[in-house]
Amino acid sequence: MDGGWQELGRIEEFGEGASRVFEIAGREIAVVRSGDRFYAIDNQCTHDGEELASGAVEGDEIVCPRHGARFCLKTGEALTPPAYESVRTHELRVSDGRVSVRSAK
Repeated sequence: MDGGWQELGRIEEFGEGASRVFEIAGREIAVVRSGDRFYAIDNQCTHDGEELASGAVEGDEIVCPRHGARFCLKTGEALTPPAYESVRTHELRVSDGRVSVRSAK
C-alpha cells in the first residue's frame, strides 16, 4: 500500500455498469464503473443490510436489488425510500490505468 492506497486492478478488469466487491480494512466495499467514472461505496444498504453490488447502476446511482432504494454513487446519499441514511463512500483514484482505493479507517 502506498499512503493508505490499495490497488484493486486495471481499468479493463471493471465492466461497464458493473460492481466488484473488495474487503478493505475489514469493510466490504463495492467498486462501481459507470462510463469513465469509478466509485467506491460500502456494499450494504442502510435500509436492511442487503448487498448493493448486484444492484442496477443507472448513471451515478445504484439501486438496491431487494427493495429498490437508490443511492448516489458520488456522495452515498439515500435518494429514495425505504432507505433514509446514506452509505459511506471511499476515496478512489485511477492512475496509470489502475484503480485504487484509500483504505478506510
